[in-house]
Parts: sequence; C-alpha cells; structure tokens
Amino acid sequence: MSLWYAFCELLPIEMLHWRFMQNAVLAILIMAPLFGLMSTMIVTGKMSFFSDALGHSAFTGIAIGCICGLTAPTWAAVLFSVVFALLFSYVRSRSNQAADTLIGVFSSAAVALGIFIATLGGDSFTKYNKYLIGDILSVTAGEIGILALVLVGVVIFWILAGNRLTLTAVHPQLASSRGIPVGLSQSIFTTAIAVVVTLTIPSVGLLILNSLLVLPGASARNVAKNLRQYHVISVLFALVAGIIGLCLSYYLGSSAGAAISLVLAVIFAVSFCLRKGRT
Repeated sequence: MSLWYAFCELLPIEMLHWRFMQNAVLAILIMAPLFGLMSTMIVTGKMSFFSDALGHSAFTGIAIGCICGLTAPTWAAVLFSVVFALLFSYVRSRSNQAADTLIGVFSSAAVALGIFIATLGGDSFTKYNKYLIGDILSVTAGEIGILALVLVGVVIFWILAGNRLTLTAVHPQLASSRGIPVGLSQSIFTTAIAVVVTLTIPSVGLLILNSLLVLPGASARNVAKNLRQYHVISVLFALVAGIIGLCLSYYLGSSAGAAISLVLAVIFAVSFCLRKGRT
C-alpha cells in the first residue's frame, strides 16, 4: 500500500492527494475487473435477478451479525449468502418451477427475514442505511486486500471454468452430455456470486449493486463480436465507469456507487445505439 500511496502523491491530481481517495481509486481498480468478469458470467447465465436476490440475503446476514453483536457483520453476511446460494441451487435442480419464480420466492423471503430481524424489538433501521447506500470513500486497506484476494480467486475460477459455465448456460443438456457436472458448476458459480455481492455491499451499496453486476456485461454484449471481446470490453466498461463515477462523486459531492451506476447506464445506452447502427 505504501508504494501505491507514494505513486498517487507524485501525480498532479488534487483528489489523489487525499488518503481516502487513494484507497477508493485502488478499490475501483480492483472491483472493476471483478464486476466485469462476474457480469459476463451473470448475463450469459441469465442470473441477473439472482444476484439481486443474493444482495437481499446478504442484508439479512448483516442484520443477523448485528443482532449477535459481531464487530464485523459482513462475515455473517458472507456465510448466510453462501448458504442461501447453495440452497437455491439445490431447490432449482429439483424443481420444475421456472428460475425467475424460484428467485422471486427466495428474494422475497430474504427481504422479509432481513427487515424482521433488523426491526426486532423495535430496533431502529437507520443503522443499516450505510449498507443500502454504501460508501467507497470509507474503504480501508484491509478491505482492499480482501477484495484483491477475491479478484484473484474469480480470475482463477474464470480461467478454469469460464468455458464450461458458458456452455452450461447456453445449452445445459449438451454440457451434461460432454461430461460437465452442470449442478456442481452452477453451485460453485452461485457461491462465487454470493461472496462477491456480500463483500462489495459496504462499498457500493445494496440498492445499486445489481446494476454494477449486470450493466458491464450487458453493454459489452451489445458491441462484442466474440467471446474474448465480450470479457475484455466488459472489464473496460466497468473500469471506465468506475473512474469517471468516482471523479463525479468527488467533484459533485454525490454517492460514488450511484454515479458509477449512472455512467454504466449511459455506456449501455451508447453501446445499444451502436449495436442498432450495425444492424
């Protein structure tokens, strides 16, 4: 971290002379490829609503952690979200209900349970507002280190299982006929989403987290010509939106997560127009 701080001090950029902005920029540089890669897998696997449901389950985990008096309720949220993801995968593999129906069931149950626990005994809900909105400007060096480890894990997972997940999402029957354990692959993937969603909630906020997990991949899909471009462009879109959104947040005094999400929405609109222009 000291090398990063020294590098930022050398740059003639006023906002990078503040320690909290140095941490925020580094967090963005780590989260951008994290969101970019996860987004392509989520969009291809048609799991956009599931990532939103996981955010709700993470909030329930945070509420449980706070009730239990944990100093770091995020870890309780990680555990609860992983259990939630695995339970969803189990029910999905043994039900003839549509995936969006099951996601609605799990999501509504998670929201209700989270609000119930958070307000149990007449407790105030306001202390949970920071998890709803998020604040990347308060990210610590320790949290950045954890995000970096998660990024390494996601990259390794993507390299080893990216093609299998794509085939599983596009044609699960064909994937199964080729010896790919479809159920296991989907369970690992949902667990990875759960971990990413939970650990990034304090930084970007629950209310807009799903947009950061969907928009980079959706935008890249509008303009990419092949699978490799799809992944690379998604990461680039996430990185560009992260930097521009953080700058807008600093100079306009707005929420960083919301600014990043809005920039991604603009990128999607532009990419959609370019797609329509080619056809």
